[in-house]
Amino acid sequence: QVQLVESGGGLVQAGGSLRLSCAASGRTFSTFTMGWFRQTPGKEREFVAAIRWSSGRTFGADSVKGRFTVSRDNAKNMVYLQMNSLKPEDTGVYYCAATQSLTVVGHSTMYDYWGQGTQVTVSS
Repeated sequence: QVQLVESGGGLVQAGGSLRLSCAASGRTFSTFTMGWFRQTPGKEREFVAAIRWSSGRTFGADSVKGRFTVSRDNAKNMVYLQMNSLKPEDTGVYYCAATQSLTVVGHSTMYDYWGQGTQVTVSS
């Protein structure tokens, strides 16, 4: 049974940094793409970043390029989202997700497994 558990959220001032972690378990993820999404009340889940587990190739939304970095640790089965220069509009619940899709990585509907989410709040 696949399990994704996020951690690392919290309250931070604008301009600050946070690192989110996602612990993945239940199967081998070498063929997966791991994604990060965020959601605020009343809005659809928004793509943030993704990483191909096998190659390490990364993808990021335009809104976070240059500020957020996604990475993985194969030995620990962990995926990370380093968030720098945070802005109030980055506030939301951040979700870790996994998909075996090799094409589109930015659509939440392509992801089969989801974590429970972790709250990130950026104050101005």
